[in-house]
Amino acid sequence: MKIVVLTGSPHAQGTTALLADEFSESAKSAGHEIARFDTAKLDIRPCIACSHCREHNGACVHGDDMRQIYPRLSAADAVVFVTPLYYFGMSAQLKKAVDRFYAINSALRGTPKKALLIAAGADTEEWAMAALKAHMENVCRYLNWQLSGMLFAFGAGSREDVEHSAYRAAARELWKIYRSARGRRRNGRIHKKPAPAVGAAGAGSRNKSAKTAFAFIYP
Repeated sequence: MKIVVLTGSPHAQGTTALLADEFSESAKSAGHEIARFDTAKLDIRPCIACSHCREHNGACVHGDDMRQIYPRLSAADAVVFVTPLYYFGMSAQLKKAVDRFYAINSALRGTPKKALLIAAGADTEEWAMAALKAHMENVCRYLNWQLSGMLFAFGAGSREDVEHSAYRAAARELWKIYRSARGRRRNGRIHKKPAPAVGAAGAGSRNKSAKTAFAFIYP
């Protein structure tokens, strides 16, 4: 299976970088082909809605690092979006890459793919991830992709919060959920498990009894 992992954190040693590492290593050890792109480290310019790609057979006006991503994205069986929660949405670094999908819309919409989302934030309330969840659902609906699962790390404001929690194990298991998602659809229900040492609920504070440690969501 060919899996593309798109990360959106500017922090190489941050919370979602660690979760992306766990997912990628686990999936790779199971024999899957992983192509990871850390968008914050790449030269990816924002879409400017110029329609150059429409007039030039999908070639974007920006000759930047998206040229590395496009062929892998087109050939992938699954795409994993990994992002910190920035103001209740995905990071700007990842959003730039997603916006640039526009240049190859026809190819992406015409090839069945599975999608997974991994997100982490310091907030502990489930509503904090609601806009990100809805955004990902709409992206997948438009692309005709199956959203197979999501991992939300609540109360994860620092790498330490993730290192000493069940989030790492959950990320390692997520590819298995993708593998079996077709037979395990749960009609959108949220399945929660507590994790130890959940991190800060707000700046300068620690809350080790966060309401939700992580949630797998099956559309």
